Amino acid sequence: MLIDEAVIFVRSGKGGDGCMSFRREKYVPKGGPDGGDGGEGGSVRIVASTSVNTLLGMAGRHHYFARDGQPGLSDQCHGKNGEDLSVDVPVGTLVYESDNGQLLGDLDVPGKGLVIAKGGKGGFGNIHFKSSTNQTPRQFMPGEPAEETTVRLELKLVADLGLVGKPNAGKSTLLSRVSSARPKVADYPFTSLEPYLGIAMLPGQKQLVIADIPGLIEGAHRGQGLGTRFLRHIERTLVLVHVLEVDPTDGSDPVDNYRLVRNELAEYSDDLAAKPQIIVLSKMDVLVTEQDQTAAVQLIEQALGKRVMPISAVTGMGLEALLKTCSMHLPEHGRPVAKWSVP
Repeated sequence: MLIDEAVIFVRSGKGGDGCMSFRREKYVPKGGPDGGDGGEGGSVRIVASTSVNTLLGMAGRHHYFARDGQPGLSDQCHGKNGEDLSVDVPVGTLVYESDNGQLLGDLDVPGKGLVIAKGGKGGFGNIHFKSSTNQTPRQFMPGEPAEETTVRLELKLVADLGLVGKPNAGKSTLLSRVSSARPKVADYPFTSLEPYLGIAMLPGQKQLVIADIPGLIEGAHRGQGLGTRFLRHIERTLVLVHVLEVDPTDGSDPVDNYRLVRNELAEYSDDLAAKPQIIVLSKMDVLVTEQDQTAAVQLIEQALGKRVMPISAVTGMGLEALLKTCSMHLPEHGRPVAKWSVP
């Protein structure tokens, strides 16, 4: 199950108090202050990790506390520092201040981290207050208080390719054929209720990370169907693959379906609608003859004024050509992507 939003409360560790202590040793006629400093409190850090792919871990745990620093000791001994707390989140997580919605950081690269609550500094022991006029200081400093805050985490999947289209257009079947992902596939709409990721292997040890989101229907930007809340997961993609059903089972027109989905993308985000796209005509195996297939492709290309790529996830027709075309949009040396496991 993909959990893509969470709210957590974090608190750093308090700094340890400084120590007030005096020493009096044999053969040391003039003793003096020897109170050590307090230890520093631990900080809370959120880190993008490839070991997790969902915010599910935050669903049952909402509080994250780092350890306090220990007080200073006599004989100028420094108090033990509190351990930092590292909270692992999926690559692509956005961190927001919960109260005002301010973006604190975008953890879009594996290993990237963000200190959310800094640990308090330890207080000085009375050794620091010794002077020629104050040889028996009884002053010491308390440790700094802990920091605490509430943050909202929002996951945007990091993928190269985003599959869009109406429900039952064949997106999930396509993903299952070109990768090891196993999304739910059935002959009725809305079989996909959450985004799925798959990794297609390309020649030259390249990987193509593909995100499949639930289908869009008319009015999705107003909350119809599953709405547009999942579209955030393809905002980072390099290219969109718009999957059209060549002969829709609901009797609709593929051209109208294309325009409907494009409108919903534009209503959600101009940047998303402006991304490069590849139009795919799926389920070509339902057309028996090659002549029928050619005629369908030509008809839709004329209506859209754009090139379309015919495929069949059942027979494998056009899949290799599709992946090759998609790979042309990858950076020359690739980009760092997480080694996702499929939710």
